[in-house]
Order: sequence, then structure tokens, then C-alpha cells
Amino acid sequence: MKKIIYILLGMMLMSCHKGRTYFPKEIETPEIEIVRFDKALMNVQSDNVQGTKADILVLYDEYPEFMPLWVEDILGIPTEDTTYLVQQLPQFLNDTVYGFKQTNAREQALFAEVNDIATALSKAFARVSYLYPETEIPTFYLFVSGFQTPIYFGEDLIGIGADMYLGSDYEYYNRVVYDYQKRTMRKECIPVDVVSAYLFRTLPYTSTKSRLLDQMIYRGKIMYLTAMIFDDLKPWEVMGWSKEQWKWCVDNERDIWHLVMDKRDLFKTESLVLTGYLNDGPFTSEVSQDAPGRLGIWLGWRIAESYMEHHPEVTLQELMAEGDAQKILEESYYKP
Repeated sequence: MKKIIYILLGMMLMSCHKGRTYFPKEIETPEIEIVRFDKALMNVQSDNVQGTKADILVLYDEYPEFMPLWVEDILGIPTEDTTYLVQQLPQFLNDTVYGFKQTNAREQALFAEVNDIATALSKAFARVSYLYPETEIPTFYLFVSGFQTPIYFGEDLIGIGADMYLGSDYEYYNRVVYDYQKRTMRKECIPVDVVSAYLFRTLPYTSTKSRLLDQMIYRGKIMYLTAMIFDDLKPWEVMGWSKEQWKWCVDNERDIWHLVMDKRDLFKTESLVLTGYLNDGPFTSEVSQDAPGRLGIWLGWRIAESYMEHHPEVTLQELMAEGDAQKILEESYYKP
């Protein structure tokens, strides 16, 4: 467990409509430090074999937890095969065809300081720990992934793939992702991505049912909880949408719900239906080409919000523990 310091958080967290207080003004806040594996990696000598090998051994010595994971899972090289690693690592650092050298340079410049990320994570995990006192604060590592993953989980650690957050306008993203994915590939999106991924991992889906309704409510609850933790953000920022996309959904909420109900999609279990509503994409084709992707998660969020508004006695922990999606839907009285 990281060292705990006692500080004052600013404002109490209120629910959007009922003024409910979920967190106290004063809360124990973990002192989070982000380990700069990315900087250490960029210091590896890549112009001679002996220097590369020596620096690789230093990385194994100084980062005994993360270095083997990075080699195995990011580079895809057996961690014991240092000979092959000595051959491949210089290419990862200096390649210009795939843009790794340019990307590594941009990452170092953009992430010269990460105090803002550490502060946001400290406040967020203070609230997670308040809700779940058994929470063990992980060690955070900043690394480069070769455009492979934004958030990486190991035992007692979370890695942040900084090269996946270089700005929506970064030219090399055109080679590896779709346009609709670029919106959240910004440095300021990291805290929400980390915490929401952590919540999905630590509060797993437990329902034995595989209907759209059950998945929708589960994921919507996670987003509702994430929004409560990041109460200083706008809801569309938590969702990873633009303000215009959120407004479109709110303006058309009644028609969206009626369409979903008329099609009886809530009770379907076909994978194409589930992925259509829940997976990211340029739009949600089951509803409209104007509807942003992951519309089903947004609906689940709205239902969870309505449920909490109608049940002021229910805590956030109780909401997350409630596995009966049908009950949440019925007792939410959700009627847009």
C-alpha cells in the first residue's frame, strides 16, 4: 500500500439531480507516483550491441516487475531471450517506417511532466478507496507500447501506454486506428481511462444472463460510478463523446428508448446485437447513423442514474453489488 497523506479535497460530490453527497469533504488521499519506465527505455544505447545489452540488464535490475512483462507482452519476446531482445529493441526505438522513433520523441516531449495525471489519479483512487477500503493502490508505470495498448494490467500494477495518448491530431494514428477512436487519444483522457478500466476489472460482470439488458446495465453502472468519481468533468467527457454527440442522445432519448423497446432488443442475446450497442464504433447502427457508438452503455448509465434518483437510500456500493438488471430497470422508472 502506498504512503497515505491526509489532505482536503475541494467540493463534496453531488449527484446530478438530487444533491446527494457520496464523498466527504475530507478524505485520505494516496500519494501516487508514476514510474517513468518510458524515460528509462529511451536512455538505452541503440548504436552498439554491447551498450544495448548492458542497458537492457540495467532495466531488468531496476524494473524487475515491469520489464519482463513489457518484453513478453508488448514486444512479444520471451523474457529470457536477451540475445533476440538486443537485436529487436534498437528497431523499436529507432524505426521510422512505422513511426516509432517519431512517436517516442513526441511522447517524451508531451509527457515531460506528469504531475497533473498523478494528481487526478490520487483524487480518483482516494474515492475508490473510500468506497472500497480494501483497495490496494497499484503502482503506476508510464511506458510506450508500439501502438498496442493504452492501459495494461499486471499484478499490483497498472501501465499507461503513453503513445496511445499523443493527441487526436497525431499523424501516425491514421495508420493504426479509425477516426472515431482518436477522440479519446489525448493526455487528458488518461485518468478516466485508467479508473474505468480498473473498475471493470475489480467489479466484474457476475450475471448468469447474457441479454443486452444485463450487459447494458452493468456497463452503465460502471460509467455512472466513474462519473461520480470524476464529478469535475462533464458527462460527455467521461463517456468519451463530444458535447454534440451527448446532446443528440439527450434530444432524442425518448425516440431512442421507444425504438429499442419496440424492437425488443433488451432481451436479445445475439452477439451482433450486443456488440452493436456496446462496442465502440463510428455510430450505433441498430438505432441510427447519427447515434454515437456505445449507445447501449449510455442508456445503461441513464437507467442507473434514474434508479439512484428514485432510491436515495441506496449507496454506490449497493448499486454496484445489485446484479438484478431487471430490478434496476423496473425500479428506475426510466421513462424518457
